[in-house]
Amino acid sequence: MIMKRLFFALMMLSCFSLGANAQSWLKKLGNKVVDAGKNAVERKVEDKVDRETSDAMDHVLDGKKTGKTSDTDAIEAVDDTPDAVGQNQKSDFKRGSVILFEDDFANEQMGEFPSKWDISDGSLEVASVNGKKYAHSNSSGTTVFSPLMQNMKSYLPDVFTLEWDEFMCKPGDIDQMAWHIYFYQGDDELGNIYKMFRPGNPDVYGNYSFKKGGGASGEVTGDLNWGDLEKCVKLGQWNHFAISFNKRAFKYYINGQRVINLPNVAAPSRFEFHVQDGYPYRGIGHVILAKGGVELYQRQTTDLSAVEKAIAETGKFVTNNILFETGKATLKPESMAEIQKVADYMKKNPNARFEVQGHTDNQGSDAINDPLSQQRAEAVVKALEGLGCDPFNMRAVGKGSHEPVAPNTTDEGRAKNRRVEFIKK
Repeated sequence: MIMKRLFFALMMLSCFSLGANAQSWLKKLGNKVVDAGKNAVERKVEDKVDRETSDAMDHVLDGKKTGKTSDTDAIEAVDDTPDAVGQNQKSDFKRGSVILFEDDFANEQMGEFPSKWDISDGSLEVASVNGKKYAHSNSSGTTVFSPLMQNMKSYLPDVFTLEWDEFMCKPGDIDQMAWHIYFYQGDDELGNIYKMFRPGNPDVYGNYSFKKGGGASGEVTGDLNWGDLEKCVKLGQWNHFAISFNKRAFKYYINGQRVINLPNVAAPSRFEFHVQDGYPYRGIGHVILAKGGVELYQRQTTDLSAVEKAIAETGKFVTNNILFETGKATLKPESMAEIQKVADYMKKNPNARFEVQGHTDNQGSDAINDPLSQQRAEAVVKALEGLGCDPFNMRAVGKGSHEPVAPNTTDEGRAKNRRVEFIKK
């Protein structure tokens, strides 16, 4: 300890006795220390920017939450991924390309009968739950209703999708809730799905029964119990139900998860909703019937994608599956699956340039449709940019209703005209 103090004292004394050259040397040394400190800070800032940029890209491309995560968090994120994904795919629903009927009840007057529907039993009126309008059964018995179509006996094509929403209340809100959907060929009943919510045990259950198709006799039946549904049913909020039918294959989905898969049932020509009793919440919201859907026995393949094939054959990709809020340029969430396909092609072909065209039907004036189509095209470009596509390779162009591909005199024709085109330049 004494030797250390003596050495320190000698060092201090030598510092006081340094000449001008030594002092200059110390000054240079000090400057180098400062410069080294500045460089260290700049490197830290650059590293932070790189990390944040990488996190942001992960968020856009992978849908991950941005922000700082520890190594432990990263490991847990991987471990939380279910092993079954990719082994047992149950989210294959794809809406048909041509909308035949749609009603979100948004423009209907509360308490009135919904104008796009017909009724054969009970009582129906427009009501609202959580700010969303729907067709509410206010009958003490069963209300039976169906969409108002030109041919009420036959309007379902051989390939179609059907979607609708139902509100599932929380346990204790009411005694029970029950819904049926029936399918017919003319007046002959072909099948139905029944589901019921009842607080207690079981909470949600149901069953289904369908006549076989393809010349086979008999029926195919099964149960829908709470154990099957609890992973996809959301209580106290709106739930999305969907059906995909292709000639004989019938699939039923709840919130995107397939719960019924029947390979061979008879083809229906119409359907009815049956809602029992008039308790609060009982009814149907936002119905969409469309032509087309998931291909029959779709298989994994290494062939060209639909986007690649269309562009290779025609130089453009045309889609009716990019949907917007009515009268707005706001993309609906279900549009992102189609946009992702285009993004995959663009990133695979980074030198390809596209004109992204927005088209509308002729409902409304040009003063409204022209800027709306431009805004919708720009919204698609922005979404593609968010998925990692180079904005330099895209130009948004609004075509309004000036280039129809079908007559605007029918719902089907107008649905075809409401489209987005990706034209390779």
